[in-house]
Amino acid sequence: MKTLVKPLFLLLSLGFFSACNEDTPEPVVPLEAVLVEDLAAPNDVIDRVTGQVTEERPFQYFSLETNSLVSESEDWDLAFKGTTIRVNASKDVKASIVTGIFEEINIVPSSAVFTTDTESTFAIPTGSGSGWYNYNPATFTVTPIPGRVILVQTAAGNYSKIEILSYYKGNPPVAEINPMTTPSAHYTFRYVLQANGSMNF
Repeated sequence: MKTLVKPLFLLLSLGFFSACNEDTPEPVVPLEAVLVEDLAAPNDVIDRVTGQVTEERPFQYFSLETNSLVSESEDWDLAFKGTTIRVNASKDVKASIVTGIFEEINIVPSSAVFTTDTESTFAIPTGSGSGWYNYNPATFTVTPIPGRVILVQTAAGNYSKIEILSYYKGNPPVAEINPMTTPSAHYTFRYVLQANGSMNF
């Protein structure tokens, strides 16, 4: 009898632990923010007297999925030049600007309205106070608007949240920015990408 009871007990025990393992949820790995530093995207050179463009510079194309600069022919999500940020309309990339604390936005808000670029409009508006930045005509500086977060649906259909931290090389404190000597159009930003297609961050 003993030799029959022990194997039966072991089988029942293994079955019990297997059932527990099947019911145990997968651990949730928190998403980490990626920091992008000094993405250089200089604007066109403009004659300050005539207002004419004397040198046209290219956009810099960036993939949120691969965290890298790519060519225009690849699956880019955002394109940077000066203070302008484009989204890849040809790949149905969409963006929405929301107000909130970056760390506290853990789901795409139901109130977020996503749009893509058209021939006459940008999904991420340009102009001081309209999109992600303010321009101070007294100090000639561009600074990110506190609490502005850019949400993007990427070319792969995934959601990302982005906070632009600085427009100047080296991410200097605002008080130390000299518009005559501090290189501008050098983006420092952080973002979180949800790669599983859900709206949760």
